[in-house]
Amino acid sequence: MGVLKIVLTVIFVILSVVLSAIVLLQEGKQAGLGTIQGAAESYYGKNKGRTMEGKLELGTKIVAVLFFVIAVLLNLNIYG
Repeated sequence: MGVLKIVLTVIFVILSVVLSAIVLLQEGKQAGLGTIQGAAESYYGKNKGRTMEGKLELGTKIVAVLFFVIAVLLNLNIYG
């Protein structure tokens, strides 16, 4: 089972690099007066999931879940 641990470790390292890159590609959240005045209800606010920013947020969530699942699996030490 040592091969499985090596494969999971390689995937874990790749996911950590991908997660770092995705987080760095995202724009900062600007919670200014526009959100208080209702600017979030604009066309962009309603269709954010279709933009590149929305895809980056979804990718971040997916990669983060995979990262934590593999971290837990590697920490269980069931590989011998």
